[in-house]
Amino acid sequence: MEPEVESFSLPPDGDIPNNPLPLILYRHALSPELRSPSGCQSLFARNTWGGNWVNGIFDYWHFHITGHEVLGCVAGHALVGFGGDGGIRVEYRAGDVAVIPAGVGHKRLGDKHDGFTVVGGYPPGQDGTITRPGEETVEEARRAIAALLLPRADPVLGNDGPLVKAWSIR
Repeated sequence: MEPEVESFSLPPDGDIPNNPLPLILYRHALSPELRSPSGCQSLFARNTWGGNWVNGIFDYWHFHITGHEVLGCVAGHALVGFGGDGGIRVEYRAGDVAVIPAGVGHKRLGDKHDGFTVVGGYPPGQDGTITRPGEETVEEARRAIAALLLPRADPVLGNDGPLVKAWSIR
């Protein structure tokens, strides 16, 4: 079954720069056999996204200026905010994957349910150093983000995935 793909453009929100590249949300992207940390990590690695970790999503606004990020939900569910207080709210469930452009704010809103667990990862040469709103000026953050390379492939569907077109990678 192909995942449902949603795309969100998120304008700057106060001290959160966000990014002109859209946030891509894949609903039902992880089949049951990929809904484990090792299964999800394997999928991301096949598509050149590494630096994987397993945890949750922080309950404070943060973003990354040193890497684009993929988050695959392998268990449970939680309400997650993207883009800052003026952004979007998403019920994020097991099987969903979000590709978050560098600079896009995100946080878990409220409680975690049913063992909420995500696998995170980054394109080659990038990482998830955490920046909180106000730690960098928006202009400093934008300069750092602009210097990042775009990923070579979609972390879920590879070279022909929707991220490739949405971010004009090829």
